[in-house]
Amino acid sequence: MSDGLDQNRGLSVLDRPNSYIGKTVPRPNLDRLMQGRGQYVSDMTLPRMAHVVFLRSPYAHAKIVNIDVTAAKAMPGVIAVVTGPELAEVITPWVGVLTHLKGLKSAPQHAIAVDRACWQGEAVAAIVATSRALAEDAAEQMSVDYEELTPVTSMRTALDAETPVIHPVLGDNLAFERNLDAGAIDKAFAESDEVVEAEFVFGRHTGVTLEPRAVLADWNPGEARLTIYQGTQAPHMVQNIAAKHLGLEEAQVRVVCKDVGGSFGIKVHIYADEMATYALSKLLRRPVKFVADRVESFNTDIHARDHICKGRIGVNNDGTITGFEIDDLTGIGPYSMYPRTSAIEANQVVNLVGGPYTAPNYRARARVVFQNKNVTCQYRAVGHPIACSVTEGLVDLAARRIGMDPVAIRRKNLIADDAYPCASPSGMKFEALSHQASIDKLFAMMDYDALRAEQAELRKKGIYRGIGIASFIEVTNPAAAFYGVGGARISSQDGVTVRLDATGAVICQTSLTEQGQGSESLTAQIVGSVLGVSMNRVRVILGDTDNTPYGGGTWASRGAGIGGEAALQSAKALRKNILDVAAAILQAKPGDLDIVDNAVVDMAGGQPRIELHELARIVYFRPDTLPPGFQAELMATRHFVPRDYPFAFTNGVQASWLEVDPNTGFITLLRHWVVEDCGTLINPQLVDEQIRGGVVQGLGAALYEHLIYDERGQLTNANMADYLVPMSGEMPDIDIGHVVSPTLETELGAKGAGEAGTAGASACVANAVNDALSPFDVSITEIPLTPRLILTALGVA
Repeated sequence: MSDGLDQNRGLSVLDRPNSYIGKTVPRPNLDRLMQGRGQYVSDMTLPRMAHVVFLRSPYAHAKIVNIDVTAAKAMPGVIAVVTGPELAEVITPWVGVLTHLKGLKSAPQHAIAVDRACWQGEAVAAIVATSRALAEDAAEQMSVDYEELTPVTSMRTALDAETPVIHPVLGDNLAFERNLDAGAIDKAFAESDEVVEAEFVFGRHTGVTLEPRAVLADWNPGEARLTIYQGTQAPHMVQNIAAKHLGLEEAQVRVVCKDVGGSFGIKVHIYADEMATYALSKLLRRPVKFVADRVESFNTDIHARDHICKGRIGVNNDGTITGFEIDDLTGIGPYSMYPRTSAIEANQVVNLVGGPYTAPNYRARARVVFQNKNVTCQYRAVGHPIACSVTEGLVDLAARRIGMDPVAIRRKNLIADDAYPCASPSGMKFEALSHQASIDKLFAMMDYDALRAEQAELRKKGIYRGIGIASFIEVTNPAAAFYGVGGARISSQDGVTVRLDATGAVICQTSLTEQGQGSESLTAQIVGSVLGVSMNRVRVILGDTDNTPYGGGTWASRGAGIGGEAALQSAKALRKNILDVAAAILQAKPGDLDIVDNAVVDMAGGQPRIELHELARIVYFRPDTLPPGFQAELMATRHFVPRDYPFAFTNGVQASWLEVDPNTGFITLLRHWVVEDCGTLINPQLVDEQIRGGVVQGLGAALYEHLIYDERGQLTNANMADYLVPMSGEMPDIDIGHVVSPTLETELGAKGAGEAGTAGASACVANAVNDALSPFDVSITEIPLTPRLILTALGVA
C-alpha cells in the first residue's frame, strides 16, 4: 500500500483541490434513469428472438414418470419443447460445494429436472415460442405424469431416522455441519451468576426485487460465441460458469449487464432456469429470452434466513458477559446453491455471534439440512441479521435478568476502541472498529435518557413504548478467503482501466456492476478527484466482460473498498503519465506541475499551463512534436485485492423507538437511529441512503416478510397480496450518524456500507418490542413480529 501522498503535491489524494471525495454529488446516471431511459433485459429485442417459459412442478417432491409434449409442440408459434434429459445433452450438471467448508455436500443439479422434481417450482420442461404468450398457451397443453413422493418440509425433523432422505446417494439430509469451541464455555457458565437461554426463530423470506430475474442469451453460430445479456452482480463469474458447463472457452462467452432493477444478492447466483436459457440458445442457434414473472420469482429466487437458533449467555451481576453458546439449524432446500453454496449463511452466523463483545468463551454448532422447499442462499447481509438478533437478544435478556440498563451492559462489554487490532473467539480479525464511540454517538443522537423518562410517563397512561438497541459488526471487502480458497472461480479482486481520450475527457472501465448502490458515481468521484477532472468529463463503463478488466463485481459490500481502490490507483498512474507528457511539452519538471479543473497548472501558483484537451490533441495527433524517444501513455490499468485481512470489518449500532398496542398486537415504528463506521465516506448521501434502504429491508424481516410453506411443501403466499413488504407509510424517520475509522490497508480507506442497515434493524426492533411488553413479563424471540404472534404471547389469541 502506498502512503497516500500525492507525489507532486505532498498532499493526500483525498485532500486534493476540488476533490469530490466526501461530497454529495448527483449520480451520473440519474437523469437517464429519471427520464425512463434505463435499459433493462426486458427492454431488449434481437432478430429471431424467441421466448422461453418453464413448466414447473406443482409438487414439492415427485418422480417424473412421463411428459407428453405432443399437443404443446403443435401449438401456433412453438419452436421447441425441451425436457431435462434432452437439455442435459447440451449443458452439464453442477454441484454447489466449496472445499474450505469441510464436509459440505450436495447432489448434482440439472438445468431442468431429469427424473425427479425436488421442490414446488422446479422446472421440468421448457417451451420456446415466438412470444411469451404463445409459450404460456403451449405450456397449458403439456401433460406430465408424476409419482408424488414424501416431501421433507420440517428442518426440525429433517435428520430424524424416520424422515426420508431426499438424495439417497448422500446418505442423509445433512448438507453441512460446523462446530466451534473457543475458550472454556462450560467453566464460564458454571461460574456465572446467571445463564440465560432462548430459542430464536426466523421466518424465511426473499428479496422481492423491483425487476425480476431476466436473461437474454444469444448464440452466434458464425462466431461460435455466446452473448448473455443478464441482470447480474458478477458478470465474470457468469462468464466462467456458462463456459464451463456448455463446453466452451471463456473467450467464447460475453456477459453484458446493463441496468439492473435491484438485486440485494438475489442476482449474484446461478439459477437453473438461467442456465437452461443459455443452453436453449446454443441448442436452437438463436436468441432466447427468459423473464421470471412474480409467482416464479417467489418460487425460484433464492430464499434466506430460515433458521432456528438456540442460544445461551452467561453474565455476572456486575454486567460482565462471560460467554455465548449457540446451536443453529437452517433448512436450505434440496440443493446447495451454485457456486457460492447454501452453507455460507450458517457459517457466517457462527463467525459473527458475539463479535462486538469481549467475552472470550464461545461454543457454536451450525447444521444445514436439505428439505423439499426452494433453495436458500446469500441475501443482503448474509448471516448478519441472524447473528445480530441472537447476540443482541441474549444481551437484552441478560440485562433484564440482572436488572441492568441495556445501554450500560453494552458499554461495559463492547470491545474498547483502543484495543485493536484484535480477534474474536471465532477467529475473525478486526483491524480498527469503534463500538464505544458509536454507542456514545447514538446515545446522544436519540437523547436516550429523555426517551426513558417519556416511556415511563406513557406507561402510566397505558401506552406501551419500547427502546431497542443492537450493536453489530459487518463483513465487507472480502478477500480470496471467502470463495477463492474453496475452489470457486469468483474473483476477489477488481480492476479499473482509465484513459484520457482525444478531447481531454476521461473514460473509465471498471469490473464493478451497478444495481442502484452508486458504483458508477463513486468510481467517477474517485477518478475525477485524483485526475483533477470535472465529474461530467468522466464516463464510467461497467458490466461487460469484453470491455472491462477482470473482477469480482458488486456484492458483499466490496464496491467502494476494492473497486474504489482500484479506481484510485489507476487514476494515480494515469495522472503521473499525464504530468510526464505535460512536462515534456512545457519543458518543466513533473513535480512542479499539477492538474486542476481540467488543466495542467503550476503547482506553486496554480497558473494554467495547458488544457487537458490540448495535451490530448498533441499526444494523439501531433506526437511528432514530442521529444525524441518519448512515448506518451494516456491509459492505465490497476487491480486491487485485500491481503492484510480476510475482511475489512465495519461496525455500528442501531436503535428503535416504537409503540405496541396490547389490544391489537399492532406495532407502530416511531423513530429509528443508526450510527455506522464504514471508513472513508466517498459520497455521504449515497452511504446514508444505502443504510436507510438496508434498514427498511431489516424492518420488513422483523415485522412483515415471511414465506409460508404448508406440510406438503406448498408455498402458500407466493404473491404480493399475501407476502407483505414494508411500505413508506409504515416506515419511521431513520436518522444516520457516522464515526470514521478508515482501513489502513488501502489508500482510500473505504470499507463497505451496503449491508449495515439490514444487519441490525430486525434485532433492535425485536428488542424494542420486548422492552415495550416488559410490564407484561413477555419475551418474544421469533420474527416476523406479527399481531397474531404478539397477541398469542400476551395470552389474548
